[in-house]
Amino acid sequence: MTQPLQRITLAGGCFWCTEAVYELVRGVAQVESGYAMGHLANPNYEQICSGNTGHAEVLRIDFDPTQVSLRELLEVFFVIHDPTTLNRQGADVGTQYRSGIYFHSPEQETVCRQVLDEANEAHHGRVVTELLPIRDYWPAEAYHQHYYARHPEQGYCAFVVAGKVEKFHKTFARLMKNGTA
Repeated sequence: MTQPLQRITLAGGCFWCTEAVYELVRGVAQVESGYAMGHLANPNYEQICSGNTGHAEVLRIDFDPTQVSLRELLEVFFVIHDPTTLNRQGADVGTQYRSGIYFHSPEQETVCRQVLDEANEAHHGRVVTELLPIRDYWPAEAYHQHYYARHPEQGYCAFVVAGKVEKFHKTFARLMKNGTA
């Protein structure tokens, strides 16, 4: 009998960046860019960018815990984005770019809190990542899905996303899917 997939939702700035990395992680069965934690039903990208909906750009990750642990996924998370900048990742500024971990079960909350506390200690108490139960998730528009894989030459992808992918390659070779090195 195989163990069912688990799901975690993460906000680490632009979802193109986080999606591009997590698509390379062994044990990750599916990633989907979306919006969560806001107050508007079924928002679109333009509404999110207004900063008035309360949503964060997020990545919903379905993973096989027999191949990659939640702890490992969170360790990647804390390396590929800056958890110490409030509502900002690089030049991307606004509440939609905040750092957040949105858990799907009490068991996940325990692991997430442990890893968050460790990251906060490593960053000398400066981590601003929010930790909350997931609510109000909406998938992003189709053109956002698998964006880096489809448009690696696009300017933002070439200059921003590619750097995060390279950092993942260098730091987490042990977690890469076969054939993605």
